[in-house]
Amino acid sequence: MNSRLEIFLGLSVELTAFSHFDLLGTGLTERYLATLDKVVGGEITDALLAAFVALPPEDEARIRAMRTTILGNELLGDVARALIKLWYSGTWFELPTAWTERFGPRPADTTFVVSPDAYVEGLLWKAIGAHPAGAKAPGFGSWAFPPKIPPLPGPDYQNLVPPPLNGL
Repeated sequence: MNSRLEIFLGLSVELTAFSHFDLLGTGLTERYLATLDKVVGGEITDALLAAFVALPPEDEARIRAMRTTILGNELLGDVARALIKLWYSGTWFELPTAWTERFGPRPADTTFVVSPDAYVEGLLWKAIGAHPAGAKAPGFGSWAFPPKIPPLPGPDYQNLVPPPLNGL
């Protein structure tokens, strides 16, 4: 795996809260990087990857920097959010009109499903503990058992929930 692909995978791990193993297991890492290059161009993709590499080491400062430097950035934020949606659904969703007006239209920036595999391997199925309709059937009679809800991946989200408001 080349370093650009490794950086893309690292970025994707942090944006999706899924592991390297899970993302590589989809078999779509190279295809998603190629999709990003095709839709927004190599220059913007490289800017996104460079911003990720420049983040501070892992801790609270890294999370804040990810939010401000990438997700809060005018150019990179919508691209990063489109990448998150791509990993979860297998669909590239057209960038917002405000982004296109600010940075110019991209001919390949239309909503499209990257491939049939992308739908089947979408992270949303793991996230909700389900199987994609028409693919990866859970097995005969499995409907008779209660659903298995997997634990949330990533950091302890309990610490991120604001305390309840008094009097409400």
